[in-house]
Amino acid sequence: MRMLLTMLGPVIGLVALTFVMTFVLLGARLRHMKATPPRREDFASSEAATRYFAAVALPADNLRNLFEMPVLFYALVPLLLITGQGGVAQVMLGWIYVVLRALHSHAHVTGSTIRRFRLFLMSVAVLLAMWIGFAIDVMLSQP
Repeated sequence: MRMLLTMLGPVIGLVALTFVMTFVLLGARLRHMKATPPRREDFASSEAATRYFAAVALPADNLRNLFEMPVLFYALVPLLLITGQGGVAQVMLGWIYVVLRALHSHAHVTGSTIRRFRLFLMSVAVLLAMWIGFAIDVMLSQP
């Protein structure tokens, strides 16, 4: 039971990050709407809305990004729990992944492109290591 709770920590952390970025996006859009009141034609189509919110696109792009690669993290955690392979190494890698994603989100919304790319690559490498470790552990546990 303790390992279950420990492995869920990074999941809760990543979910929390997703909600934080949702509120960052909401705040940015509300400030934009207050500073530049929208007209009817600004929401006539999705393309028009995209143009209207272009000034605050980074938080939206980041939130969308949190539903791309992290899906592989969310898919892995139940497999780790079901197979009992969610050991200390996986938990540590999970937390490293979440921290890298948080740093990536910060770099994304502040426009630090080079730093953001490096953080993205590091987070992908950690996630890949988690999947490789899981695959090896599962294969080694077979009779």
